[in-house]
Amino acid sequence: MQEIIIQVMNQFGYFGVAFLIMVENIFPPIPSEVILTFGGFMTTYSELGIIGMIIAATIGSVLGALILYFVGRLLSVERLETLVSGKLGRILRLKAGDIQKAEQWFLKRGNATIFFCRFIPLIRSLISVPAGSAKMKLPIFLFLTTLGTLIWNIVLISLGAVLGDNWENLATIIDTYSTVTVVILGVVFLAGLLIFIKKRFYSSPATKVKKR
Repeated sequence: MQEIIIQVMNQFGYFGVAFLIMVENIFPPIPSEVILTFGGFMTTYSELGIIGMIIAATIGSVLGALILYFVGRLLSVERLETLVSGKLGRILRLKAGDIQKAEQWFLKRGNATIFFCRFIPLIRSLISVPAGSAKMKLPIFLFLTTLGTLIWNIVLISLGAVLGDNWENLATIIDTYSTVTVVILGVVFLAGLLIFIKKRFYSSPATKVKKR
């Protein structure tokens, strides 16, 4: 994968960077740390500049986020409510009210969530989907997405340029950070899932009576 990324970047320059970052946003397993740190290194031996590299990477990030945002718009709250109103909702013990609560939570805390999640691997891409589902205002989404990804791109591309030939060391460190983050998120998700299952499927009869 790394060899293909480097080959595309060497051959297509800024356009290659923008394209790879856009694809990385849609398919998170593609390592953005390699794209950005090697992009910084490229500025030390080619005609490409740091500012141009940052702009290209940011454009690619925003385009990828927009695609996922509009995917989220297709999975609107209304459609999700329709889904949970049927057999799927009965199986998962979900109600339309649960979807509405999730929407209200996102609308209340969505701005900070969109911005800070741009620095968290995997989540930085997927967070665009709930933003679209909750119908977050597009100008606000674009502003926060651009700001967050711009900071992320500036840091990694600049460090890649400073480290030069040692850019792979930085990519390895970021990759480790990404792996640890994904593991932590996986543990948190499983814990939340277990709590949800316990409350919805194994709550005591007394608790169910109180809820009624």
